[in-house]
Amino acid sequence: MSDSLKMVRTNSQNPDFISLVRQLDAYLAVTDGDEHAFYDQFNKIQNIKNVIVLYENQIPVGCGAIKEFATDTMEVKRMFVKPEYRGKGIAGKILAELETWAFEMGYSKCVLETGKRQVEAVALYMKSGYRIIPNYGQYIGMDNSICFEKVLEIKAT
Repeated sequence: MSDSLKMVRTNSQNPDFISLVRQLDAYLAVTDGDEHAFYDQFNKIQNIKNVIVLYENQIPVGCGAIKEFATDTMEVKRMFVKPEYRGKGIAGKILAELETWAFEMGYSKCVLETGKRQVEAVALYMKSGYRIIPNYGQYIGMDNSICFEKVLEIKAT
């Protein structure tokens, strides 16, 4: 990571994370349309203990979070990069750090859900080694949802 980029491990009380999530929700309200209220109920950030905020020149530009899904699995939540900072690999850096953190805590898998209309997100997850799985939990039967899973492993340094 360049000197101008800094990643911070924090929690959902972080004001920069809260601000980024507000921007994410505004974006999703447009892309999800009529389905936004359904998805929004599952995206509350209270009590998320594992949050990454990425800063460029001290400006919060992206975020992501993980929360326990099962005893061996973390769910990736609230991935977002400000539009003007996209295309720089920031989301990939955040996702990799979330996976590292999950692995350090003893989890062996990550799962996540995204919308089929979030084509950049789908491409990121595919490029990052996630595979499509049947929709889980509240996403079963949701035509716009696509769910992914990745088995975590030690990364060679």
